[in-house]
Amino acid sequence: MGARKEEMSAIARDEFVARALDRYEAPLIGYAAGIVRDPERARDVVQDTFIRLYQQDIEKVRKGLKTWLYTVCRNRALDVLRKEGRAVVSDEEKFAHYEAEGLSPRAVADKEERLVQVVECLDRLSANQREVIQLKFQQGLSYKEIEKVTGLTSGNIGFLIHTGLKRMRSLLPADLLENLEQ
Repeated sequence: MGARKEEMSAIARDEFVARALDRYEAPLIGYAAGIVRDPERARDVVQDTFIRLYQQDIEKVRKGLKTWLYTVCRNRALDVLRKEGRAVVSDEEKFAHYEAEGLSPRAVADKEERLVQVVECLDRLSANQREVIQLKFQQGLSYKEIEKVTGLTSGNIGFLIHTGLKRMRSLLPADLLENLEQ
């Protein structure tokens, strides 16, 4: 009877992790890449995150899964940077380029150029500002979720987002901002 219960638990764990992997793998890779600045290392970080999820009691992480995943991913990415003992310089060619169907090559090139401007602008922000802006706008986390991931207070998060966006507005060309608001 005990072996059957363990087998059912393992099946439930496999299904839970598989669903989490389907839903969160791609966003976590993007988030980790923003920290470690290398898509391959980001994939390794995310793989380690899901290995750690598999080792957890799923009932303990089920309700706060998204926050748990981002927290573990962040901590693992920071561990990788600490282990290397150096900051990683961004390399634009390592970032994925997005192509939209139906756009002309000129429109695609313009969109990519504008994306590069935004990424370069993000790189000029402090690490805290960049991280909370990415968590909020790129990953769609709420202030409460960002609070749990980073350990910052919601007031601090709001301040970092506000000042970061204000700085980005001052750094980005006016025509880019007009196109973003449309």
